[in-house]
Amino acid sequence: MSKQGGLLPVLGPDSACCAPMVREPLGEEAAAELSRMFKALSDPVRLRLLSLIASHEGGEACVCDLIGPFEVSQPTISHHLKVLRETGLVGSERRGTWVYYWVLPAALEKLSALLRTPTVPAQAGA
Repeated sequence: MSKQGGLLPVLGPDSACCAPMVREPLGEEAAAELSRMFKALSDPVRLRLLSLIASHEGGEACVCDLIGPFEVSQPTISHHLKVLRETGLVGSERRGTWVYYWVLPAALEKLSALLRTPTVPAQAGA
């Protein structure tokens, strides 16, 4: 613990540390959009695809690099990529005969902002 004295500042309701869900309830439209994203990521193949794309060198991956790690067919991978694209989690662009994918940071920020919560002291007996 620091011996420099002083108290930690008290953060108000508009503080950046608090997720939107903590400050106010989600509206119907926002809840619908976020639930589609979370539903898309609830599938293990799609979650792994997103991870492969995000961690790929240069921040984007060719579809040809995404088929090998899975024991499913190419059309199944295409379906999962389509779901990720339609929910706004990834962007894509055709270059010649290949399609390249990248993660959309704004979508990930929406998901993570909802999940961030301020630190709450543990309750006695919990």
